[in-house]
Amino acid sequence: MAMARRGILGRSRRRYRDPEPHPSGARPPKIPGEMVPGHVAIVMDGNGRWAKERGLPRTEGHKVGAERVLDVLQGAIEMGVGSISLYAFSTENWRRSPDEVRFLMNFNRDFIRRTRDQLDELGIRVRWVGRMPKLWKSVAQELQIAQEQTKDNDRLTLYFCMNYGGRAEIADAAQALAADVKAGRLDPSKVTEKTFAKYLYYADMPDVDLFLRPSGEQRTSNYLLWQSAYAEMVFQDVLWPDFDRRDLWRACLEYAQRDRRFGGAVPNEELLAMEAAMRGTEAEAAGAGGAAGAPGGSGAAG
Repeated sequence: MAMARRGILGRSRRRYRDPEPHPSGARPPKIPGEMVPGHVAIVMDGNGRWAKERGLPRTEGHKVGAERVLDVLQGAIEMGVGSISLYAFSTENWRRSPDEVRFLMNFNRDFIRRTRDQLDELGIRVRWVGRMPKLWKSVAQELQIAQEQTKDNDRLTLYFCMNYGGRAEIADAAQALAADVKAGRLDPSKVTEKTFAKYLYYADMPDVDLFLRPSGEQRTSNYLLWQSAYAEMVFQDVLWPDFDRRDLWRACLEYAQRDRRFGGAVPNEELLAMEAAMRGTEAEAAGAGGAAGAPGGSGAAG
């Protein structure tokens, strides 16, 4: 949070480019920094339905949906979010038609190649999350180039989930842990949740604070299952190609108004302080939320 709010000069002393303002002139709601989600996981859902509603091939929905990514990332920087995870291609997506899989592989490869310089200029660190087997070599190469180019950036971390599945990640972690036990490097009686987490794809990935899914669907779709144990879920009736940063801000505002207990009870004094802080920003935030409603209305799922 604080990292993203420091401004345009990062630890590397590089000067990052300012996010482009939203065409409408909308600004993010003023939410206290400690109430902004640190890690937002997004299921980019609804591309196919968006295309079908317009009599277009599914591939057109994917093309338009990809155009939303940079806008949302810039909105995350403006909001002060520290990490964004995007579900680009799941381990289950291989079941789609060969033509669509081929398109998605080519498209994701070209998208990464086309945008990595812009991501770098914005101070975004790219991290690929997923399995290597089956993933096209050309896609993996582009992801690795983007990772290397942006590795020192510290304004926002983008976890690009490609050939990823939550159960697959847990299974892979269990296999690696079991191998260490078998080799005598790990005492199974000493295994804790913290120990297990070290075997996930990124041991330092922060837990998800806000799990956001547009399109009207209300399920996790096997996405970041371990990291989302205590995430706040927000579902919006807007298809991903109609989604923009104002919808992200609206979700962040809803998150800030939630009572997060993590299985326990929040002290009354803390609740009162949070409510008082929110009352001071509700009027302005409501204005931003109203602006966010425009794209949501046009893309509502039927």
